[in-house]
Amino acid sequence: MAGPGEEQDVLARYRSPLVSRYASAEMAYNFSERKKFGTWRRLWLYLAQAEKSLGLSITDEQIREMEANLDNIDFKMAAEEEKKLRHDVMAHVHTFAHCCPKAAAIIHLGATSCYVGDNTDLIVLRDGFNLLLPKLARVISRLADFAEKYADMPTLGFTHYQPAQLTTVGKRCCLWIQDLCMDLQNLERARDDLRFRGVKGTTGTQASFLQLFEGDHSKVEELDRLVTEKAGFKRAYMVTGQTYSRKVDIGVLAVLASLGASIHKICTDIRLLANLKEIEEPFEKDQIGSSAMPYKRNPMRSERCCSLARHLMTLVMDPLQTAAVQWFERTLDDSANRRVCLAEAFLTADIILSTLQNVSEGLVVYPKVIERRIRQELPFMATENIIMAMVKAGGNRQDCHEKIRVLSQQAAAVVKQEGGDNDFIARVRADPYFSPIHKQLESLLDPSSFTGRAPQQVAKFLKEEVRPALIPYQSKMGGKVELAL
Repeated sequence: MAGPGEEQDVLARYRSPLVSRYASAEMAYNFSERKKFGTWRRLWLYLAQAEKSLGLSITDEQIREMEANLDNIDFKMAAEEEKKLRHDVMAHVHTFAHCCPKAAAIIHLGATSCYVGDNTDLIVLRDGFNLLLPKLARVISRLADFAEKYADMPTLGFTHYQPAQLTTVGKRCCLWIQDLCMDLQNLERARDDLRFRGVKGTTGTQASFLQLFEGDHSKVEELDRLVTEKAGFKRAYMVTGQTYSRKVDIGVLAVLASLGASIHKICTDIRLLANLKEIEEPFEKDQIGSSAMPYKRNPMRSERCCSLARHLMTLVMDPLQTAAVQWFERTLDDSANRRVCLAEAFLTADIILSTLQNVSEGLVVYPKVIERRIRQELPFMATENIIMAMVKAGGNRQDCHEKIRVLSQQAAAVVKQEGGDNDFIARVRADPYFSPIHKQLESLLDPSSFTGRAPQQVAKFLKEEVRPALIPYQSKMGGKVELAL
C-alpha cells in the first residue's frame, strides 16, 4: 500500500479522467506501460527465435533466459536509463540485457526502434479493436431486444423536430441499430485490414538483416514471415519507411470517430425523448439529478456519451495532420502526438460503449405519455382518411375538404392560442355533416393504421441483418454492465 506521502503525490498530479474515472480495466491495461514494454520484450524474443531458426548463432540458453524474464521489468532502472540516454528503446534494451546477461549480445539484433515501437502499436490497436467489438455487439443486441419489444408501439415521428407521420418506438430504435451495425462492420474491417510492420530495418529496406544473413534474400523474407506469424498477424506490409504508413492510423481513428457520431446521435435522441417524457435512461434509486432542484431526472449518462463522443470525433484530425507532414522515410514529430491520440481514441470509445450499454439495458418507456402526444397530433393526420370515408359514404370531396379546413383551424386555435387540447374530433362528432361516418371515427383514428410497415420492417431487419451480424459475438454477450463514476 502507498504511504501518506505517495498518496499525496498521486493526488497532486493530473491524471486523465479517461483512465482514473471512466475506462474499463481491460482497455486501460491495453494502453499501459506494462503491456507496452512487455510486448517489446516478446518482440525481441520472437526476433531472436526466428533468427536462430534461420541459422544465426543464438543459443537455446539465450532464448530460455529471455523467455524467463519477459515480465521481469525493472521500471525504475528503465526510467533512469532513459533519462541518461534520452532514448526509450535503448533504455529498455539495456534494462532487458541487465536481467538477461547471456542474451544481452543478441537482443535487438539487426532491428531499429520502430521494430518494437510500431509493431507494438499495431498489436495494441488490434487488441483494442478486439475489446471494442464485443462491447459494440452487446449494445446492438440490447437495442435489438428493445426494438423487438416495442416494434408495434405507435409513436409520433419528427422531421425538423416538428410533428410528422407516426412511426413505432421499435422502428425508431432500428435507425440507431442500423448505424451501429455499420460501425460494427467498419471496426471489423479496420481490424482485419491491419498488417504487421514486421522486420524492415531503419528505412524499410531490410539492409541490416540482409547483411546478417550474408545476402540471402530468402532468409530475410522468411524472417519477416516468421516474426509476423509469431505476433499473431497473417500479413505484413510489403513496403514501409522507417515506420508503417501513418495513413493506417487515419483509418483506425476514422472508424472510431464514425462510431462517436453514431452514439452522439443516439444519445441526443434519448435526451430529447427524456424531455418529452416518452423514454428515459435508467435512474437509480439514490441518484441525484440536481443539487438545487430535487425533482430533476437529468439524462446524465446520455449527456456523458455526447460529451465524450465529441472528443472522439475530433481525434481523427491528429493522424490526418501527422500523415500529411511525415517527410520521406519518417520524421519523429509523429511520436508524441500518437502517444496521446491513439490511446485516447480507444479509451474514449470504450467508455461511451460501456455507458451506452448501461443506458440500453435500462431504457424506460412511458406509453401513456406517448399515447397522449399521438392524440394531440393524430386528428390532423386523419383528415385525409376522414375525407375518403365521407366520399365513400356519398359525400362531395370538395365540400368535405372545406368543412375539415374550417374545423381543423378552429381546433388549432384552441391548442395554440388557448393552450387547450386538440378537440378536432369532438368538433367532427358534433357536426351533423359527418354523421354518416361517426361510427367509423374510432377505426379511422386507430394509431396502428398510421404506422405503415414499421412493425414488419423491424422484424425483417432484426432477423435478416442484425441477428446474423451478432453471431460471432454470442459467447461474449455477458451480463449487465455497471455504470462508471
